[in-house]
Amino acid sequence: MDASPDQHQDGLPEVSGPVPPDTKDWTWTLEHPCPECGFEAAGVTAPQVAEQVLSLTAPWRTVLEREDVRDRPRPDVWSPLEYACHVRDVCRVFEGRVRQMLAEDGARFANWDQDRAAVDGRYGEQDPTVVADELVESAVAACRAFEEVDGDAWERTGLRSNGSHFTVLTLGQYMLHDLAHHLVDVGVVPSAAPR
Repeated sequence: MDASPDQHQDGLPEVSGPVPPDTKDWTWTLEHPCPECGFEAAGVTAPQVAEQVLSLTAPWRTVLEREDVRDRPRPDVWSPLEYACHVRDVCRVFEGRVRQMLAEDGARFANWDQDRAAVDGRYGEQDPTVVADELVESAVAACRAFEEVDGDAWERTGLRSNGSHFTVLTLGQYMLHDLAHHLVDVGVVPSAAPR
């Protein structure tokens, strides 16, 4: 792939094509600290989940103000803008999953292909200012969904399309690792990350 972006007719840089899909199963991060970002998901308690959603998404507005926000460090790695779009959509998807788990016994989640979402959503061409606002809105909505969980509801279950089983708590912990990891991907040290 060509590492230098081309220009669209509208003047926006064209990214070098889709990033290779991430096919790893990251559920192991619920049992062991992540060696890449240092986040220890299992160290997050139920009362901490909601506040950490906000803490781990707060730096994105500054990231999205960077002059190189559309630049990929390598052709096969997302730009900060693409990561921000992904984080925004993670918040939306996980908010929906929490609400589904609270409403349905043994909830089964629809498949979400994050790589297809990036291509179909043209993440690299989105407006960073709009994305910053949308990311805040989606993080607040996810935070509120977790704030509504109480008592035994943290143990309600859900099943991902690949067979991964979650409780509301482990879903929150899993989401927080994702948020922390992507901050590290764009060179930000997550201040809320338990280690």
